[in-house]
Amino acid sequence: MKVDLLLGLQWGDEGKGKIVDFLAPKYDVVARFQGGPNAGHTLEFDGIKHVLHQIPSGIFRKNAKNIIGNGVVLDPVIFKKEIDGLAKFNIDFSHNLYISKKTQLILPTHRLLDAAYEKAKGVNKIGSTLKGIGPTYQDKIARQGLRLGDALSNKFKEKYDALVEKHKMLLNYYEFEYNLEEVEVPFFQALELLKTFNIVDAEYLVNENLSNGQRILAEGAQGSMLDVDFGSYPFVTSSNTMSAGACTGLGVAPAKIGEVYGVFKAYCTRVGSGPFPTELFDQDGEAMRKEGNEFGSTTGRPRRCGWLDLPALRYAIMLNGVTQLFMMKADVLNIFNEIKVCTHYKLSDGTVTNQMPYDLCDETIEPVYKTLKGWGMLKEEPQSYQALPIELKEYLSYLEAELQVPITMVSLGPDRTQTILKG
Repeated sequence: MKVDLLLGLQWGDEGKGKIVDFLAPKYDVVARFQGGPNAGHTLEFDGIKHVLHQIPSGIFRKNAKNIIGNGVVLDPVIFKKEIDGLAKFNIDFSHNLYISKKTQLILPTHRLLDAAYEKAKGVNKIGSTLKGIGPTYQDKIARQGLRLGDALSNKFKEKYDALVEKHKMLLNYYEFEYNLEEVEVPFFQALELLKTFNIVDAEYLVNENLSNGQRILAEGAQGSMLDVDFGSYPFVTSSNTMSAGACTGLGVAPAKIGEVYGVFKAYCTRVGSGPFPTELFDQDGEAMRKEGNEFGSTTGRPRRCGWLDLPALRYAIMLNGVTQLFMMKADVLNIFNEIKVCTHYKLSDGTVTNQMPYDLCDETIEPVYKTLKGWGMLKEEPQSYQALPIELKEYLSYLEAELQVPITMVSLGPDRTQTILKG
């Protein structure tokens, strides 16, 4: 058996949570391999909306084992809130939630440092969610971070105090005011709860499940264009959001990767600062935001909206080795008579290219658009691919020809049932 991957191909918020929940019945294990509580995966079923930040999106499927991998950074306080929020569903966490000992812990001072760094950047801020993600990954790379397995040691408080003293020096340097005791009390309370869960050597668990013929789905967070190496640097997240990140974030060999499902919206959105070549500042952009309810599931911030960007999408497909595409929110474009797709970039020197420039921030980019006919408002919701409007099927066929990867799923709404499979 091999591990199948589900990844976002844009700037996050593509709808990965819904797809993981939809696919989960086909899998025995759902595993998160990177990111932290800056990710918000939204699931909607039975008329109820659920937002998960750290817990894998297979948690609502009784027969699915859920694993939080070593590539994740975990905030015990937010974890406790998620667990409390799931209490009404009577989920048996002792049988279907496992957490890697090597998962890095987000400390209260990481969150304080995140706020201090962002404040110091002023107008150059990157739009951090202020969840402490960046500082936690910084400590991980600096080889001084604390992992969940450390919390099981009688030397944990000693290690914690030593790291916090280093953080205090930085906070004092930035002249950042804070009340550490106020945020430490809920942290240690939540940590005690966290220690009661299945804390395991997850790399062994994942590979044992593979050897036993179990089907595993690895769930990515954020999006490919936020990858720390290949995204719109420096306006990126702190982890590897690409398919390669699943190998290091779960302990899986590259040869054991199977299908790579790439999720994208029928248009583009982005939260926070950073370059966005196809961003719309007109009524079309505002209409997309309103129709798509484009507000961050983690921050609540309004998302920037724009037309679909094929150079960026091709780039993400290439780097991830995508084998199937899932298009989300096709229904949002019902309101447009004409739909535009960016096919190329025109650069400041007059060059026209379909490749991603080295630096999106300083390079002046003019999108080159192709206009397609819209499909209008649907009189009734299609129940099959054949029942889709001809214009929507032409849109899908055009994208498949351009991207050279089949679009095998189309989402027409947030609920599990509003999903069309092709074939």
